[in-house]
This record gives sequence, C-alpha cells and structure tokens, in this order.
Amino acid sequence: MQMSRRIVSKFPARAAAAFCLITAGGLSYQANSPPFFSDSSVSQGVLRSCRAICTIVITVADYKYSLHGLPKDCDEYRHLLSEVHLRSAKRLLELCETNKGFYVKAGQFVSSLRQVPKEYSLTLSLLQDQVVPCDFKFIKEVIVSNLGQDLSEVFIWFKEQPIAAASIGQVHHAMLKDHQEVAVKVQYPGLEKKMKLDTRIMYFLSEFVAWFFPEYRFQWLVSEFTESVSLELDFVQEAKNSETIASNFKNNKFVRVPHIFWDFTTKQVLTMQFCHGHKVDDVEFLNGMRINQEKVAKLLLEVFAEMIFVHGFLHGDPHPGNILVSTEGQGGFSLVLLDHGICKKLDEEFRLEYCQLWKALILSDSKKIQLLAERFGVGKYYRYLPIIFSGRTIDSKSGLEKGMLVEEQKKLKQDLKALTMEDISSFMESLPSDFLIILRTDELLRSAVSKLGASKWVRLQTYGKYASLGLSPKLNPCSDLKSVALYTRLVGNIEYIHLRLAIGVTNMVVWLEKLKRCLIRFHRRMSAAGKGMLTAFSNCNFKV
Repeated sequence: MQMSRRIVSKFPARAAAAFCLITAGGLSYQANSPPFFSDSSVSQGVLRSCRAICTIVITVADYKYSLHGLPKDCDEYRHLLSEVHLRSAKRLLELCETNKGFYVKAGQFVSSLRQVPKEYSLTLSLLQDQVVPCDFKFIKEVIVSNLGQDLSEVFIWFKEQPIAAASIGQVHHAMLKDHQEVAVKVQYPGLEKKMKLDTRIMYFLSEFVAWFFPEYRFQWLVSEFTESVSLELDFVQEAKNSETIASNFKNNKFVRVPHIFWDFTTKQVLTMQFCHGHKVDDVEFLNGMRINQEKVAKLLLEVFAEMIFVHGFLHGDPHPGNILVSTEGQGGFSLVLLDHGICKKLDEEFRLEYCQLWKALILSDSKKIQLLAERFGVGKYYRYLPIIFSGRTIDSKSGLEKGMLVEEQKKLKQDLKALTMEDISSFMESLPSDFLIILRTDELLRSAVSKLGASKWVRLQTYGKYASLGLSPKLNPCSDLKSVALYTRLVGNIEYIHLRLAIGVTNMVVWLEKLKRCLIRFHRRMSAAGKGMLTAFSNCNFKV
C-alpha cells in the first residue's frame, strides 16, 4: 500500500487531470443511463468503475516511476520492464477477480493473445470463467418473460442448480414436454446495459494509457473485445451460427452440434439438445476410455482448419469448455461443438489470401509471404509471420517438420530484442479483424493440442492440407468467360498439386526419420542381446 501511495504522490498533475476526466465520464454515463438495476446495483457499477480507474492509474504510474531515465536498449531496462509487467498483470488479475462479469471475460480475452507481453498472458490465464450462479428466482423471471409461459407449461422437469455458470449467463438441465432432454442457456438480467458501462470504461482507460504511453495502443483490443461480447449477448444469432456450423459439417460423422429448439429460443434464452461429453483436454477421461489423444488432437485441428480454410465461417472461442469429447461416433468418439456466440464469417478474399499465406509458409516462399503481408496491412513485419504461425524464421534452412537451428534461434532472439511495444501495437492495430480472430482461435487450439501431447507437425500438416483444399478450383468457381475460367482453373490445379506434393514429401521425410529411429533402436537392442549371448556362451564350462 505504501508503494502505491509513493507512486501516486510522484504522479504528475497531468495524470490527476486525466483521472478526473475519466471518472467524470464514467459517472456521467451512470447518471444519464436509464435505470436498469436496483440502487445497490448502480452503486456497485460505480464502485467497479472507480476500482478499474484506480488500478490503471497506479499501473501507469508504476511504469513511469520504475522506468524513468533508463535507456530502452539496455539490459537493466528490459529486466525492470519485465518486473513491472508482472506487477501490473497481478493488479489486473485482482481487478478482474474482484469486478467479475465482463472484466473476467476481458482478462480471458487478453490471455488468449500471444502478442501481449508474456507476463500478462500467463498471469491472466489463471482466470476461470466460473462465477457464483445467479439466484434462480431471477433466472426464472427471465425465462418466463421471454417464453411467455410458466416453466411447468414447457418442461416436465427443470433443475434449478445450473450445470455451468459463466460471465454472461448460466445453463440448466431440463426435459421438454415431449420428453426431449435439453440444455437451457439463460442470460443474466440487465446484462446488455451493464456491458455498455464496463466496455465504455475500458475504452476510456485504453485512451488514458495511450496518452501517457503512445506506443501502448490498446484501442484495437477493446474494440475487438466489445464486438465479440456484443455477439455473445444475442442468443438468436448464436442459434443461427450453430445451425450454420451444423450444416457445414452435416456429412462429417465425427462432429456433432446440438439441435436448436426454436419454439423456446429468444434473444436471452437458448434451448438446445443436451449432449453428454467431457472437455476436449480431459486427458484422464481419454485415457480411461482408451481414446487416442493424438487422434482427438488431429480431429480438433481438422475441424477448425476446415472452418477457416474451406467454409470461411469460424467458431472463434474454442476453449476446452466449448468442445466436448463424446464416446458416441465412428471410431469410438466424436467432438461436440458448443457455444457459438463468437462466430465470424470471413471475407472471401481474405480466406483465399490466408490459404495462399499457408501455402507460402509450407513452401518457404518468402516473396509471396512479403506480398501477402502487404495485403494484410503489415508489410513492414512480414518477416515475423512464419515465426507466429510455424515457429520458423523466414530464411530458415531446417525442414518444416524440424525446429529452428541454434544459429537461427540466436539471431531471432536478437531480432526480437529490437522490437518495441510501438512495433507490436502497430502490427496488431493494422491487422484486419478476420486475422485477429484467427490468431486468438489458433492460440486456444495450440494450447489444447499441446495438452493432448500432439507434435507441432500435426498442426502444420493439417493446416497445409486444408489450405490446399481451400485453394481447390472446385471450391472457387470464378469467371463466366470460358478462356479466363479455364486458365484460372489450370493455374489453381497446378498450385493445388504443388502444395499437396510438398506436404506429401515432408510427410515422407517425417516417416523416414521415424523409421530410422526405430531401426537404430532395434539395432541397439539386437547388439545388446548378441553381446549378452556371447558372454553367456563364453562363461559356459563344457565337460567331455
């Protein structure tokens, strides 16, 4: 506490003025907004806002005070910066856990981005989307007001204790009058207006940080978070998204999407088929059921690769709680896709260019990567795209299935040291929105796949395969002009075959490496066995 007072006491008058402006803005929003909570709820909203403002003010002061006068290119500055990052991340963690609701959601959103300092992503990853369930009396009021019927008129039974509770709503287990088992997702009352206050305060705070640290520009992050949360609050749109994904995977026997019951679905109540299963990264369950973890990881990657590269319609929140492994399905298991609130229809031109990017990554085509980076608005940082997606430098000499050479790692470390927060902010705010949701989705998938023990090559192989499918001429009919159409189809076929051959050759290299290791192990065992037999033979005493 003394540390906080010392920092604030050294904080300039400019900060005090900004603090007053932001506080006044938040409070005026409360005053001008129509009443949507009780008086105690309004006071809680003001308290949450003030708590957030104080946390950010102290954090900004900490950065200013701790790093004052140090040149940015020295080791001491980098060491102290990491310490301040960690202290600040812990403050934000405490803020999110205390304020709950959208603050928890925001913390999770930040933790899923690899582009923020690791101190933040690792610390905020401790947040759990488990909240104290809302009193069933209020949940019942939401259901009755939305469906226009009492629970007894719609359901045979309805369990008051929720099976899941998150930051925007909770899920109850029930049975309809026609004996169909359902999951009923209910939104907390007054949430939409509460979100407007919280996200407005977050935006004010991002402006405040940018005022003192122009290189720390997080407005893009607040905008992306606000958009994703706004999507989640419309359960009708979520139901439509669910049906779109179900339609896209209707011929895939390994993927299940809960059926929507439209007669009992509104903007705040979503009634869907109840599906049994366990979280996709529940290794203990998979081992107990003798389900191959690598097969689960491969299927998970294939499903989302197909969404990105082929369908162009993406489920943007694949954390383990939203993907279940069911023991039903061919091969002994299937994936159940839940919670389709954050879904995005990718721009068709972007989808094709993203397929081209992965083709260039697989083929190590640096010129094509640079060209596509310019199309994405980040031409200045094209050298870092292979690192972000494949874990290799743009001029790497090692095979795609292998890691970086020691010399490449040393050079990369030096290059990354030269990057500033200004570079990261510029990179992130220049990316198209479609790219940002893919980055977040990919990071969540990597985390799940890593827990399942799958190798990096499984992901690269899968993405390369589906990128080639996404470029398939059958998927991309173009011009009505016969000559142009034939030429485009010919070029497309050549590119498709080229990429599939590259993946096939790399697969063969990987297979030969595995065969080589197996033969070496076999040879060592045989040699050891042979030596043992010779020793035993020489120790024998033969009597005539």
